Amino acid sequence: MIDIKFLRENPDIVKQNIKNKFQDNKLPLVDEAIKLDSETRQIKGEVENLRSIRNKASQEIGKLMREGKKAEADVCKKEVSEINDKITSLDEALVKVEAELKKIMMVIPNIIDKSVPIGPNDTYNVERKRFLEPTNYDFEVPYHLDIIEKLGGIDLDSARRVAGNGFYYLMGNIARLHSAVLAYARDFMINKGFTYVVPPFMIRSNVVDGVMSFNEMDQMMYKIEGEDLYLIGTSEHSMIGKFIGQILDKSKLPYTYTSYSPCFRKEKGAHGIEERGIYRIHQFEKQEMIVVCEPEDSMAWFEKMYNYTVELFVSMGIPCRTLECCSGDLADLKVKSIDVEAWSPRQKKYFEVGSCSNLGDAQARRLGIRIKGEKGNYFAHTLNNTVVAPPRMLIALLENHLHADGSIDIPEVLWPYMGGTKKLEPVK
Repeated sequence: MIDIKFLRENPDIVKQNIKNKFQDNKLPLVDEAIKLDSETRQIKGEVENLRSIRNKASQEIGKLMREGKKAEADVCKKEVSEINDKITSLDEALVKVEAELKKIMMVIPNIIDKSVPIGPNDTYNVERKRFLEPTNYDFEVPYHLDIIEKLGGIDLDSARRVAGNGFYYLMGNIARLHSAVLAYARDFMINKGFTYVVPPFMIRSNVVDGVMSFNEMDQMMYKIEGEDLYLIGTSEHSMIGKFIGQILDKSKLPYTYTSYSPCFRKEKGAHGIEERGIYRIHQFEKQEMIVVCEPEDSMAWFEKMYNYTVELFVSMGIPCRTLECCSGDLADLKVKSIDVEAWSPRQKKYFEVGSCSNLGDAQARRLGIRIKGEKGNYFAHTLNNTVVAPPRMLIALLENHLHADGSIDIPEVLWPYMGGTKKLEPVK
């Protein structure tokens, strides 16, 4: 959510930003917001004026009563009563106008960074850099489910009976590899100076409203029936919610956290064979990184954060690249975003395994997260980034360390987390 003062003073910039995000249907909202903002300030001015008149009248009543002029005092009391009625009516009108203004401001997209490439969809995303040479084999790479099944590592049939499509049982060494990757990612980030956190896996609706747009919520979130609770789609939601309504001490910034959680997503619109199996699922686990910092530091942290993910994947021998998200591919709260994509020898292309986002002060403004400054309080900046999200990243790991016989080399950095196991062999 952008600053209403900024919108009021720079409507053309806000409208151009909307056009850059190819959301022309939202252009009328800018003028509507300006109109409602004007009404809000007008009502507040009227209320303030009436309260001033009421205060003077109240003082006059006291004076008249002391002078024994009861009849005149009663006239003043009637005037005060009428003023109170007007103030009550204006206060009720103000609540409605402010609610409508907030509703509109919540859907006007955040101002994107000047460096963001302009384009309507993800086909306009721009490659930044590649890391490690893409893996190529002289044999055909099986579909990832076939690789895992050959290793005795998955049971989808039982999961369908228990929970339906989009769920799985990971088994044996594949389950252990899944946990090993998460444990390695946890320690990797701790060694970078981040504090490890296990957050609540459910959040209230006011936190949901603060961390994401309604469209994202509808596409992602599972609601707990009969409760004001949602299952988190990523630990970022819970971690940023940790600071709701807080005034932060400058001396303690930045807050740098790496959080583990299961994640629950509806995954509406998932399609295609490569997005089935364990690529797009309703439940997975993830190691995340979150930073809450000074506004002037957020872009420096943005660069650090996605490079940490690249460093992690390279340490596991997985070729990857960074991809700059274009304007039309950015969620409304984001200022800038970089995707990290891993190489798939099967598909002969890169696929997304993580995303790093700078949200500026959008989430902080929605959630009331301020920094205590010498000249007044101001909003913090928030950032989030995927460290690693198995089982999706398992696809990249397995495909890039595969042998023709179906065996898998375990990256050396994972050996301590696999009890010394260095290779996975197909189950006979």
